[in-house]
Amino acid sequence: MSEKIIFASDSTTDLNAELCERYGIKVLPLGVTLGEKLYSDGVDVTPDDIYTHYEKTGELPKTSAVNVADFDEFFEKYTNEGYSVIVFTISSQMSSTYHNACLAAEDFENVFVVDTKNLSTGGGLVLVSACEMAKEGKGAAEIAAACEDIIPRVDASFIVDDLEFLHKGGRCSAVAAFGANLLQLKPCITVRGGKMGVGKKYRGKFAPTLDKYIEEIIGDGRDVETDRVFVTHAGCEPSIVENCVEKVKSLAPFKEIHVTRAGCTISSHCGRNTLGVLFIRKSPIEL
Repeated sequence: MSEKIIFASDSTTDLNAELCERYGIKVLPLGVTLGEKLYSDGVDVTPDDIYTHYEKTGELPKTSAVNVADFDEFFEKYTNEGYSVIVFTISSQMSSTYHNACLAAEDFENVFVVDTKNLSTGGGLVLVSACEMAKEGKGAAEIAAACEDIIPRVDASFIVDDLEFLHKGGRCSAVAAFGANLLQLKPCITVRGGKMGVGKKYRGKFAPTLDKYIEEIIGDGRDVETDRVFVTHAGCEPSIVENCVEKVKSLAPFKEIHVTRAGCTISSHCGRNTLGVLFIRKSPIEL
């Protein structure tokens, strides 16, 4: 009898409903505080609620990790039903969610916690790859270990149209934000070694910038795993998203192209008009 496995993640993996249903993925939401009220990411609050709140008050939300009690309850439910559990979290350097999951997992056998060292669909890529391993008949321990090979090969980056949210959140100075906006600079936010950083700065309008960005990150496609790619955005115009999808199609023969909307976490960091193309490379990415 094959091992029964439940796959789960916190809400930062930004997977769409179709993928969660396909693989039976369970999602544990981070907390999102707007004003004095606490919400659950993706359950009773959306990124558009964040933008509306910001426009009215000038306040960004505060996000909070999935707590130990929530993980404990989740692990107890599914292990009691005879499942092994693998849970995937946002980078341990960005949130205490991983640490909380590890604390809860100490009380259970056959619970494995994977630090994706990423955020958004960068972590989602690791999770979906793990789900595919289960379809091949691999066990939970083997899958969790194999993820350590995938994680360094995840290429996750985003282009930010406007630095307002990054400035408001204390991630860039007022002078830098003013200068970037004045010069129409669009920074590429990368995830390397579990941390967010600034890569290349593009200059120009948002849509043409995205074309250049996609051309450069995919390149000739020889180092790209073509099983799947994510085009993940934080409220971009549909025409911009579709143009990016067509650009991706023209550069590499991806078997699956998934368009997903970034959840509350990345939306509260980067703001509207942020878009990234995320995929797995054949070789580890240099830090």
